[in-house]
Amino acid sequence: MEIIRITDDNRQVVEPEWLQRAERVHRQLRPQLPPDYVGKMHAVFGSGGEMCIVVESSQVVGVAVFRYYENTSSGRKFYVDDLVTDEMFRSGGVGHAMLAFLEKLARDRGCDTLDLDSGTQRTRAHKFYFREGFVVPAFAFRKQLK
Repeated sequence: MEIIRITDDNRQVVEPEWLQRAERVHRQLRPQLPPDYVGKMHAVFGSGGEMCIVVESSQVVGVAVFRYYENTSSGRKFYVDDLVTDEMFRSGGVGHAMLAFLEKLARDRGCDTLDLDSGTQRTRAHKFYFREGFVVPAFAFRKQLK
């Protein structure tokens, strides 16, 4: 298993071929992504997002999109937008490897917390996050505008 950064610390794409190859796995979590996947991801990177993938036997088996910023409630927060393991590789250590990589990156950047949201229907993912040491500190509220 190898973790490859798609973007560098300046959020520039350094692995364009791997970015394209990540789409299949990323859509397992986010099927609503627009047809222009690469264009959408460049917009996400332009607004502060970064990305890494997990590769095994020359295929993408995991995708993480993340960012870090400072706010008043958490201090320096490292936030994981998306974390997905290919459905054929779940429970094989891919998610654990991605989270370990992201936690190290967050610590190296001086972040106070590592945060993510998970849809209420994703109960298997919740069990995984609890095993990884995450807690539920608050409710998340949303008002749909579009």
